[in-house]
Amino acid sequence: MVRPAVRREIVHHLQQVYDIGERRACKATGFHRSSQRYKSRGDPQTELRMRLKDLAASRVRYGYRRLHVLLLREGYRLNHKRTYRLYREEGLSIRSKIPKRKRAWRYRSGRPEIAGVNQYWAMGFMSDALFDGRPFRLLTIVDCHTRESLAIVPRTNFRAFQVVDVLERLVTERGKPQTVRCDNGPEFAGRMLDQWAHLSGVEIDFSRPGKPTDNAFCEAFNGRLRAECLNASWFLSMADAIDRLDEWRRHYNNDRPHTSLCNLTPNEFARQTQIAREIA
Repeated sequence: MVRPAVRREIVHHLQQVYDIGERRACKATGFHRSSQRYKSRGDPQTELRMRLKDLAASRVRYGYRRLHVLLLREGYRLNHKRTYRLYREEGLSIRSKIPKRKRAWRYRSGRPEIAGVNQYWAMGFMSDALFDGRPFRLLTIVDCHTRESLAIVPRTNFRAFQVVDVLERLVTERGKPQTVRCDNGPEFAGRMLDQWAHLSGVEIDFSRPGKPTDNAFCEAFNGRLRAECLNASWFLSMADAIDRLDEWRRHYNNDRPHTSLCNLTPNEFARQTQIAREIA
């Protein structure tokens, strides 16, 4: 089915190419002249369209649902269907999607449900490069319950003792976790992290080789970090990378709506969890 706007374009094209009137062009295409001359009386919603485009330009990896949440926070009164219509009309839906891998998997049996803050942390490594091609690595740590980003630490290289230093700093700031999930990388599988876990009373839960879904919380967070920050940034130096990554981490924790948390931010969800614990 051809939309009315496309029909009008076709009629205008025929009029210009064949130098004919509107009546003959509509008769040749089978379109009604009433719909050809129709002028919308609805509110063009120019202000809302401009704000939606500004939000989409600043958050290029946000879909219309997350942009809808941001509009509601700013006081706009509209439902998600109107947001979607304007989103499509402004051509904001053209975004590259990473195809999902069609592969079946199963989590290890016996994993308890995550029910509290600091029950499970997840950590992993990522790689990126500066503008001149010099590579660097990032250590990311998240709380699996509140989805808070606890740390994003970039360095040109990482050793096991540097991972332990980051964990020690986080334990000092917010207390120690019961379990830390990680993969089998050399920085995690060495004796130094094992010794720290034994002395701190923390359990290390290693992923099975070739099973990144065992550390799904960290992998999902790393995917968002890659799409929304690393792929959209041009790092001039390590200092520039540290500043931009810290700015994005604050935005993620304080402003970015999280769909699995009912569109709350991680910090808002953590505060609600704290209040519920105090009431109970």
